[in-house]
Amino acid sequence: MENFNKLLDIITILRSENGCNWDKEQTYDSLKPCIIEETYEVVDAINNKDLTNLREELGDLMLQIVFLSQLAKEDNAFTIDDVLREINDKLIRRHPHIFQDSEDLDSKEVLKQWEEIKNKEKQADRKSILDGIPKSMPQINRAYKLMSKASRVGFEYASIEDSFEKINEELRETKEAFESKNKEHLEEEIGDLIMTIIDFARMNNIDTESALAKTNAKFERRFQYIEKRAAEISKEIKNMSLEEMDFFWNECKKIEKSTQKY
Repeated sequence: MENFNKLLDIITILRSENGCNWDKEQTYDSLKPCIIEETYEVVDAINNKDLTNLREELGDLMLQIVFLSQLAKEDNAFTIDDVLREINDKLIRRHPHIFQDSEDLDSKEVLKQWEEIKNKEKQADRKSILDGIPKSMPQINRAYKLMSKASRVGFEYASIEDSFEKINEELRETKEAFESKNKEHLEEEIGDLIMTIIDFARMNNIDTESALAKTNAKFERRFQYIEKRAAEISKEIKNMSLEEMDFFWNECKKIEKSTQKY
């Protein structure tokens, strides 16, 4: 706790009258992008299996939590001690099989119990089963969560085949919207198509964020291969034709396919 208390003291000094001008100017709103960015950097460190970097990024994330708590303390709203007390109480309350009954539950039963307790606690504040999903969450993840919650009361396609057919239906409607030259309608249909694909992924237990991350990495890898091959023939990529770039893209694709195990 010595180092944690030292961090609290440092933030208090930075926010004081004789502290850092930048830190003194910060608000809840100005820190929003900081905490989002630091969270992503923590995830990157985990994905890279870089525990040294993870240690650093967890510190950066903790800084944002302490900083926001300091702002709340200055507003006489709550303190970091209140934050810690609340999460401690929540963990004990939502793990009765550990702290009360000593009942042996598997992970699925634990998750179900957590949700049941959470729903009871939030019942007074929530009027819809869809309440509680952060609106600031990346929209692909939010769509996944919305449909996951709806599926718990039976609101989902009867089969995966039905879900796939819905993709075809939305694709046809997207094509019609494109041909109509109505941009607003096209935007709506593209949204419907994306959501239907996300739901198809959900029904197949595919994490859409992970799937898209792999596709992004693949695009980055293959485009960088084009840049590498362009340099080898002493040609600037901006001066290459689409056909030339496609040739190197497919060349990279063939190399990757030859090393894949599926």
